[in-house]
Amino acid sequence: MTRRIPIVSTVIVLAAVATMIGLGVWQLHRKEWKEALIARYLAAETMNSDVPWPASPAEYPDALYRHARVECAEVTRISAISGRSATGQPGWAHIAHCRLLNGGDADIGLGWSNDSASPSWSGGEVGGVIAGSEDRVRLVAAPPQAGLAQLALPDPRDLPNNHLSYAVQWFLFAATALVIYVLALRKKWRAENPR
Repeated sequence: MTRRIPIVSTVIVLAAVATMIGLGVWQLHRKEWKEALIARYLAAETMNSDVPWPASPAEYPDALYRHARVECAEVTRISAISGRSATGQPGWAHIAHCRLLNGGDADIGLGWSNDSASPSWSGGEVGGVIAGSEDRVRLVAAPPQAGLAQLALPDPRDLPNNHLSYAVQWFLFAATALVIYVLALRKKWRAENPR
């Protein structure tokens, strides 16, 4: 009874399995990187000194979760997005888009309310914590401004770190591919060599 292993399909399956294992290992490295990043942000959160407002995207990562102060010289508009209060209630985060006194601009999370209507606020000096905001950063005011309630402050523990589960998935995909291929080979061999 001969059991020939098809070369092309075996190479393809083994390459796919190696790729899946590589992706699983990469996710494990990403897990370590994310844990170090979260630890760095937790340390930044406890620093008392203010940092200058980041002037460019290159400065954003080092400023996240740090305290800062800005001088809003002109409010260009106020918008409302969904947000949570410091007590966890869902509602509206009111964001002021400002031109700064020393040049540049900043988005300032003024505070939280149940009402989406924009509050009246004409600017001034604001302190708070720098949070990530899509491709920008935002200052979450603490204390809140314009008679609003306190927005939830950014918390590094909220950063997703699901890389271990992704790694396990890739390893399971690799194992599944191998099992399916071995079962397919056995079926092929039985068909070629009936008893």
